[in-house]
Amino acid sequence: MCGIVGYLGHRNAYDVLIKGLKRLEYRGYDSAGVALINENKNLSVYKAKGKVADLEEFCNDKDISGTVGIAHTRWATHGEPSSRNAHPHYSQTQELAMIHNGIIENYADIKAKLIKEGVEFQSDTDTEVFVQLIEYIQKKRNVDLLTAVQLAMHIVIGAYAIAVLEKSNPDRIVAARKQSPLVVGVGEDEFFLASDASPIVEFTDQVVYLDDENIAVIERGKELRVINKLNTELHPEVHTVELSLGQIEKGGFPHFMLKEIFEQPECLKTCMRGRVSEDVSNVLLSALIDYKNELVNAKRYIIVACGTSWHAGLIGKQLIEDFARVPVEVEYASEFRYRNPIVGEGDVVIAISQSGETADTLAAVQLAKEKGAFIFGVCNAIGSSIPRATNTGIYIHVGPEIGVASTKAFTGQVTVLTMFAIALGKAKGMIRENDYLSVLKGLNEIPALIEKVLEQNKRIELISRTFTYARNFLYLGRGKNYPVALEGALKLKEISYIHAEGYPAAEMKHGPIALIDSDMPVVAIALKSPLYEKLLSNIQEIKARKGRVIAIVSEGDEKVSKIADEVIEIPLCHDALTPLLTSIPLQLLAYHIATCKGKDVDQPRNLAKSVTVE
Repeated sequence: MCGIVGYLGHRNAYDVLIKGLKRLEYRGYDSAGVALINENKNLSVYKAKGKVADLEEFCNDKDISGTVGIAHTRWATHGEPSSRNAHPHYSQTQELAMIHNGIIENYADIKAKLIKEGVEFQSDTDTEVFVQLIEYIQKKRNVDLLTAVQLAMHIVIGAYAIAVLEKSNPDRIVAARKQSPLVVGVGEDEFFLASDASPIVEFTDQVVYLDDENIAVIERGKELRVINKLNTELHPEVHTVELSLGQIEKGGFPHFMLKEIFEQPECLKTCMRGRVSEDVSNVLLSALIDYKNELVNAKRYIIVACGTSWHAGLIGKQLIEDFARVPVEVEYASEFRYRNPIVGEGDVVIAISQSGETADTLAAVQLAKEKGAFIFGVCNAIGSSIPRATNTGIYIHVGPEIGVASTKAFTGQVTVLTMFAIALGKAKGMIRENDYLSVLKGLNEIPALIEKVLEQNKRIELISRTFTYARNFLYLGRGKNYPVALEGALKLKEISYIHAEGYPAAEMKHGPIALIDSDMPVVAIALKSPLYEKLLSNIQEIKARKGRVIAIVSEGDEKVSKIADEVIEIPLCHDALTPLLTSIPLQLLAYHIATCKGKDVDQPRNLAKSVTVE
């Protein structure tokens, strides 16, 4: 959600900034802009509604010289999408220009007070309020930009990552963050700013992750300076980014989403590498070794997550309860944080987030922490806010996920939760050795089995063409594949804009069956299991009402195959691991339906990759 890029150094800033904005397009946005201090020491702001390409076209006849600048892609919160509301925003005198990710909750009160003081506003955004406040403080108190930013941070309420340029000081950028990610890249006589590391890795692998209420001052010819709003000098650790340029490029695929679907076999190998022993006899998780007492003796686990991560959490609940015999609750983080939950000492809260920056999940973590719970993170983005806020956790290590609709992060999360569930069960003495080894060996085989599922891509593409007409879809599953039905429906909604609902198959007769007719395609996950006959009965009921059925079945299935309209087989595997296979054809189905409809699958409308504000 929204993208920030900044540069100060010896290169042409505009080129670096535009390239950085394109690297951040996956986050979702509706307008883009850039501010530059050019060779004539003029501070210029150029912005346009639409894509980064529209901004480039707008800048064709503009002065884009200079070696310092900031740029932004905006996802509208306050004020409609327009060039007027796009970032960067000038202060009233046009001495300052600022970009901002986040939401300022008390912007209306501040704006009203500034208007009374004679400040005139040019946009409807909360961002302009922030930059106008900074300039007002500068002039009213006769202080420098850094001090004005510090004082403004004491006044504004909300989440933000900001970067400010000052015309009279062209060799400096002041940046700050609170509850919104901001990374500083450190190169040879140059600095970079970004919402995440993807725009930076082409130029440097040395980064500093700013913590909440930290301010970075980057200045030509000087070392990076980091302080807080109380003016305390800080000495943050410089991290080496484990991210290559190839990981954030399409690599010959038409879309990032398809590339990431096909990356899953290798990603899951990486996820398990160093954790599953070479002889596949044990799984070792450092979190469970270092914090064995807290995790083994927990009276209850609470999983908090949003969207796809919540679906992974539903599978994790079943796995942990099955193998470790400890109660698990799964909560939407957005509801958990506002409902005065009963949580405290003896509870372990598992926070699941691909980006590690999800605002609601981070707030849920902070609430649970305050109440004395032990916090365990499951994240993909190394150094992000949630891992830094937790007591311990596990990175899923699936590499950057650029497509907005999550694919490999979901299977990575389920893989990590599976390893954790059996490791916890063993540590608690609740899982039999035979079961432990069976799941572990099955997990080790999953990457190869996913490759077999991916071999059906062309066939799934052909099936998908038949269903582009649909306006509604129903997805059905049982047990651990009920959350997969939810996830499959979400994928279709996200990228094709077709209304879809996931249901436990047994609930169909409690309402959804009323929707079944010849225009209602139904995706049924009907694997060989103790519930197979019941699912078969559900499918027969759908066919009796002329519904069209796409069935995900076990290899060699004979009964469902005879009555379903379309059948996609998955290889046989351990029952606990089936979500890792059944999710793959549903990802491909959604992808191909969306592409057949001509939709932008990597950047679906109204969506952002990471929801860093409420």
